[in-house]
Amino acid sequence: MAVGGLPNNLSADMHAALLNYITAHRQRFLDELFDWLRIPSVSAQPQHRPDMDRAAQWLADRLSELGPTTVELLPTPGLPIVYAEFRVGPDAPTVLIYGHYDVQPAEPFELWESPPFEPRLGLLGGEEKIFARGACDDKGQVYMHVKATEALLRNGGLPCNLKFFIEGEEEVGSEHLAQAILDHKDRLACDVVLISDTAMIANDHPSITVGLRGIAYMEVSVYGPNRDLHSGVYGGAVANPINVLCELIAQLKDEQGRITIPGFYDAVEELSAEERAEMARIHFDLEAYKAALNLPAVSGEAGYTTLERGSIRPTLDVNGIWGGYQGQGSKTVLPAEAHAKISMRLVPNQDPATVAQQFADYLRQLAPPTVRIEVRELHGGQPFVMPTGAPAYKAAEAALTQTYGTKPIPAREGGSIPIVATFARELGVDVVLLGFGLNSDALHSPNENFGTFNYFKGIESLALFHHHLSAQPRA
Repeated sequence: MAVGGLPNNLSADMHAALLNYITAHRQRFLDELFDWLRIPSVSAQPQHRPDMDRAAQWLADRLSELGPTTVELLPTPGLPIVYAEFRVGPDAPTVLIYGHYDVQPAEPFELWESPPFEPRLGLLGGEEKIFARGACDDKGQVYMHVKATEALLRNGGLPCNLKFFIEGEEEVGSEHLAQAILDHKDRLACDVVLISDTAMIANDHPSITVGLRGIAYMEVSVYGPNRDLHSGVYGGAVANPINVLCELIAQLKDEQGRITIPGFYDAVEELSAEERAEMARIHFDLEAYKAALNLPAVSGEAGYTTLERGSIRPTLDVNGIWGGYQGQGSKTVLPAEAHAKISMRLVPNQDPATVAQQFADYLRQLAPPTVRIEVRELHGGQPFVMPTGAPAYKAAEAALTQTYGTKPIPAREGGSIPIVATFARELGVDVVLLGFGLNSDALHSPNENFGTFNYFKGIESLALFHHHLSAQPRA
């Protein structure tokens, strides 16, 4: 028997009661989320600091209404963390729910079909969507947890102890989160961390994210003469930093799309044929993918599919490059310096600090004596993989199977959430990435949206997750 006398296999009656409650309160669940979405909690812009505080307090107030054991705003040197506890008892597993209440800047405003902080319902591709900044990333997904908690409390009670840990700096790099985890490590003790800040493959192909790539993010500067020079007088006699930088970048990959940095692949985890076959179960339409991006063809490392290149293989990409004259008209200068930002997405067993050093050493080796080169590591994050045999994964799998009527696919995402590895390392527990967005939800872009289908399926699935977790054997 699970906590609270419920059978380990959640009964059809209990599932129906949860669904009936969610359906009966559907409009209120939407109205409350819309109220939160109206607060422009843009962490990157100082003028929105009062809105950040308001958004945090709004969430704390909604959690307080559910009667937690404790709820408070934890101060950090930056923005506060909303913390709440719902205690059931020592025999129940404890779930730590992480998310963030800050959102990306909404600019350029003129590309939005409706104001970004005036949420509305609309149709997209025949599906009803919530349009607003933060609808999916991450207010909508955080609020699914709040409403799942309410549904459980009103229908038999919580089967797990719950802890909410919702930060306000994710969109600006979570600068103070790692220290906050260390500062509150005892309070954050749990059996599993649950995060909904990822996507599913499709509404008819539910999935659970079991892997994230790490990242090593670098900035490269090439310096030549002590000032911009006349390109007619000095061109051909003095090295051009932009030319040199481009030549260096061109040497970082070979014709097969493989990264040429010595030692780069030494620690790369190679997936087995069985694991790659499991990935191949994912429905993927290459022609639709190209059409959606207006691409004549795809590219990448030879020997791997597009899905594999975007998830299980490491990458190196130039994210920005600048130098010289960029104004209107012409100005024939030989620039004094050139710069580039370069990111490398990493896979399991690759260490960001090691890769950053390999990158810096290689560029310095390649650089000609005609220029000076500086390489700086801006930030890094560890890759993450969750074992599909873990009890927490089995609970998520059972919940989605019950909700969607089909077994979810374990999927790896190409993006990076560095704090996931920090949670796993510092708290010594599994992290479940149970997101309900879609890659087509325009995250970080104008017209961000989140399907109402996804929002309510998320509430239902998360409620079931806690019941299924309570039925798993504890270590």
